[in-house]
Amino acid sequence: MLNAPRLSIRHGRLIDPASGHDAVADIHLAEGRVLAIGAAPSGFQPDRTLDARGQVVCPGFVDLCARVREPGLEQKATIASEGRAAAASGVTTLCCPPDTRPVIDNPAVARLIHQISKRHGLTRVLPIGAMTVGLEGQSITEMAALKLAGCPALGQADRPIRDTQVQRRALEYAATFGLPVFLLPLDPELSAGGCAHEGIVGTRLGLPGIPEAAETVAVARDLALAEQTGARIHFRGLSTARGVEMLAEARARGVRASGDVALHQLFLSEHDLEHFDANCHLVPPLRTPADRDALRDALAEGVLTAVCSDHQPHDPDAKLGPFPETAPGLSGLETVLPLALRLVADGVLDLMGMIERLTVGPAAILERDLGRLAPGAAADLCVFDPEAVWTLSPDTWISQGRNTPFMGRELRGRVSWTLLGGRIVFER
Repeated sequence: MLNAPRLSIRHGRLIDPASGHDAVADIHLAEGRVLAIGAAPSGFQPDRTLDARGQVVCPGFVDLCARVREPGLEQKATIASEGRAAAASGVTTLCCPPDTRPVIDNPAVARLIHQISKRHGLTRVLPIGAMTVGLEGQSITEMAALKLAGCPALGQADRPIRDTQVQRRALEYAATFGLPVFLLPLDPELSAGGCAHEGIVGTRLGLPGIPEAAETVAVARDLALAEQTGARIHFRGLSTARGVEMLAEARARGVRASGDVALHQLFLSEHDLEHFDANCHLVPPLRTPADRDALRDALAEGVLTAVCSDHQPHDPDAKLGPFPETAPGLSGLETVLPLALRLVADGVLDLMGMIERLTVGPAAILERDLGRLAPGAAADLCVFDPEAVWTLSPDTWISQGRNTPFMGRELRGRVSWTLLGGRIVFER
């Protein structure tokens, strides 16, 4: 970006998982790119210097699933409102699932999202192209055209393809164009009508259940098809111990498959449904404490190579009414950093490993040259204070969707600056 200022960020703890760098160092930026790390080049005069003493400087976060609701659902959120929330959360790149209105099943919608995102200039929004027209699971989209329009991957949002033959053909077609495919591991028949994990808690509360098998049946089918077609698949939001075991076994056999987990699944469980909090109505549902612990282990062992927000902002009305009738999903962008730092405090990952799963890990799944700090790389950076303690409240909330079960919680870790292409897009 030519309008990006010349900046020096000094005295911060610079962590770059791609290179393994973890040391106090200065970083210098010019023309939207990293110019140098350490000493400034001869004659370099910054327009501004940021003092990051006591703070962490790392690549901007890459979020594999965050709904911005635009076009078509602006009563819930917009690219501008969620761009502000992303910038305040250190997220410089986010992937928008194709279930907008209209669906991202043609190049015009993909280009529109790019144009609106660039106009606001707060975060890089990457549209995920639909695998089938209208997400209806019948006719395969023009995948080559979607790729040319800037879609880095394909998916079906939360509407899996029911017909296995169509799924096979779609994976073959995606493989032809080298496009990764994002799959929600959820069998539509087994999960139909469910709103909670099928287990002791859901049964006691009288909530319709979604069994573990809804995930494992879908994972088994899609792993078999990936092996058959050679397609590269990514499971978006695994939630069960058995699901991650199946992924690990397939990866060991050489199947081109990866997986991520939504951050809330690493902290909440079915027991959080006790008070019928509609903000805990999620798809996939909150599972057992044993599943939660298995997801943490899979993240630590590298079976799951990314975490994401699974951000789904809703208008207040969507969360009113009896629990099964409310809309599933939570607003997750603004809790990405504090929840990730909780994983470090809990000993699941070290700080380098946590940042890796928010930056170069998801970037590798997208096959995009993002999430790294090296001379010549895009100057997408997050500067955060890992020790800042604050309370999540309506006064501090930015996203248009306020549907979070973490409201009122005391959190640790807060973003001070976010830079996109060398421009400061957020400053506390």
